[in-house]
Amino acid sequence: MTEPAITPELIAKHGIKPDEYARILDIIGREPNFTELGIFSAMWNEHCSYKSSKKWLRTLPTTGPQVICGPGENAGVVDIGDGQAVIFKMESHNHPSYIEPHQGAATGVGGILRDVFTMGARPIAAMNALSFGLPSHPKTAYLVKGVVEGVGGYGNAFGVPTVGGEVRFHKSYNGNCLVNAFAAGLADADKIFYSVASGVGMPVVYLGAKTGRDGVGGATMASAEFDDTIEEKRPTVQVGDPFTEKRLLEACLELMASGAVISIQDMGAAGLTCSAVEMGDKGGLGIKLQLADVPQRETNMTAYEMMLSESQERMLMVLKPELEDVARAIFVKWDLDFAIVGETIPEDRFLILHGNDVKADLPLSKLSSTAPEYDRPWVETPAAAPLGDIPAIAPLDALRALIASPSYAHKAWVWEQYDSQVGADTLITPGLPAGVVRVHGTTKALAFTSDVTPRYVKANPFEGGKQAVAEAYRNLTAMGATPLATTDNLNFGNPEKPEIMGQLVGAIKGIGAAVAALDMPIVSGNVSLYNETDGSGILPTPTIGAVGILPTLDHLIHGKPQAGDLAVLIGTSGSHLGQSALLAEAFGMESGDAPPVDLAAEKRHGDFIRAQAKILRCCSDLSDGGLALTAFEMAEAAGLGVALETGEIAALFGEDQARYLVAIDPKTLHGLKSAGHSAGVPVTVVGRFGGDEVALGDQSAPLKTLGQTYRTAFEAALGL
Repeated sequence: MTEPAITPELIAKHGIKPDEYARILDIIGREPNFTELGIFSAMWNEHCSYKSSKKWLRTLPTTGPQVICGPGENAGVVDIGDGQAVIFKMESHNHPSYIEPHQGAATGVGGILRDVFTMGARPIAAMNALSFGLPSHPKTAYLVKGVVEGVGGYGNAFGVPTVGGEVRFHKSYNGNCLVNAFAAGLADADKIFYSVASGVGMPVVYLGAKTGRDGVGGATMASAEFDDTIEEKRPTVQVGDPFTEKRLLEACLELMASGAVISIQDMGAAGLTCSAVEMGDKGGLGIKLQLADVPQRETNMTAYEMMLSESQERMLMVLKPELEDVARAIFVKWDLDFAIVGETIPEDRFLILHGNDVKADLPLSKLSSTAPEYDRPWVETPAAAPLGDIPAIAPLDALRALIASPSYAHKAWVWEQYDSQVGADTLITPGLPAGVVRVHGTTKALAFTSDVTPRYVKANPFEGGKQAVAEAYRNLTAMGATPLATTDNLNFGNPEKPEIMGQLVGAIKGIGAAVAALDMPIVSGNVSLYNETDGSGILPTPTIGAVGILPTLDHLIHGKPQAGDLAVLIGTSGSHLGQSALLAEAFGMESGDAPPVDLAAEKRHGDFIRAQAKILRCCSDLSDGGLALTAFEMAEAAGLGVALETGEIAALFGEDQARYLVAIDPKTLHGLKSAGHSAGVPVTVVGRFGGDEVALGDQSAPLKTLGQTYRTAFEAALGL
């Protein structure tokens, strides 16, 4: 097959800018061939190289006594004591999910699971954070159904419980939904596997499923904006098989136990290219590959296709040669491909052969660690104008506006499609501030959550970045867990626009300040840029995934309010309505500044909640919708009414930070108040649970009526 000529049009189609192409010519001293152009395109795109964000990502706190491995590997590794570690990461599969929602979401789940088990961990939990366009948009219901089916279908079949996440709707996602997938696993702290190749002449082994043409160019597609040619990108979406992935998990864990593995890397974005280059570069070695030995499920595949395919359920390993037979037998047993496709070499070369033909010969180190890095121009987001007066609204009408919105309505339609109990260790299923999974065979448990409020980030990237971390901290705390560490999934528009780059910079600065103050270092993550369609970008959405630990199950706060319990506010009374859910849902307004985040107060109030865990019947942080929405959700989940004393809109719906609502037995109030006084934490009775009415000040309505709205609004809005 004749390879196409290298033309300016072909170079641009590969996402390579003219100055980058000039750099390629300088590096190799000649014009690249078609396969080499594809390899550079894969390794130098935004999705793989982080070329627009590297400078700022380096400023994030990534270390701490609990951190075993921070960013740079397949996933982060955090010590949880007793010789055990939790391994976790969050990644985006946004563009594929918009083009083909079921497979896009499914392979996002598959990819993040491989990131975890390639390090030697058995996955124990998954989450997802989903952002869609307006429910009225003609594509939204189709995307919601496809994405939820894809997430559930893959995770359920693979056998990992989906324990939490979030779903939001906003017009900015009309042309570019976000699908952020999180996975966590457990491993022995002294048995972690890394991707650093070592030793010259070591076999490079291909593991798993066969290579096909699906996903060719996927990483490059993920680093480009959408336009009216979107349907042409459908072939770049991969196809997943969770049953093959389950076999791959078991085979890999058995292989790791055999002692045969020197290094291992999953084949994710850019497939064989990225996995081989990263292993070689980290070890200071070259890699020689023979493509004729690559297991293929399609005939007449070219070198270009094999190197850039993103077929799923595949791994690349550097093997101890004396254990080749042992390793091969394991993969034969699990009915998976095992093929030696190359070797490590001492030269700084990425040498690709197809039979007797040299298809690529490139300096390997120049493909990865010396990829382009940009200090893109950025402008600070202007300070938001003061909010001013808002339209008058009755408290119950305000509550109805929120619970009738698909962003805040009950999400059972979503999470009931996920198996949250597989593995039999799930203690808290979706619907509460965080999911909780028992660490099997111990008294410990791990809590998982994800959060961001994109309206805040757009109005004030620095405070919005801080708030995403602070809310994740509060969600873990509300379950009684001590926050351990975080992973970030930074979803933004086109970084070549200074105002968008300014959002990214501001959010990273805010995230960095918060993870430092709250002792939640960033240990892994993903950057997803160019989330735009026809030049219109998404709301900046830096999703924070967080993990916390409960040393014993006695620390778990998991009850429901009981009749007669007091509703007690921990923190200040509400006052801040800027960028609130109330404004957005009741009036269609996105005005004012984001709420300021006092990180010292967050830490103080969080420590107080955990210290008082044993006397708290139930606890939830206050975030979107403020006191009123949180009190309603707690009451509705218990099948009880609630009466809040105030009818003042700002006190009910303000979104001031560092706040929790707890339900307690009245007999424990004195002790709670005394402890609050000693700790410098405001403790205020704001109402009482019981009866069958929801009362906000002097207004009331039947819980049953409001509950019916709350539990049906999601499906009604989307016609599900």
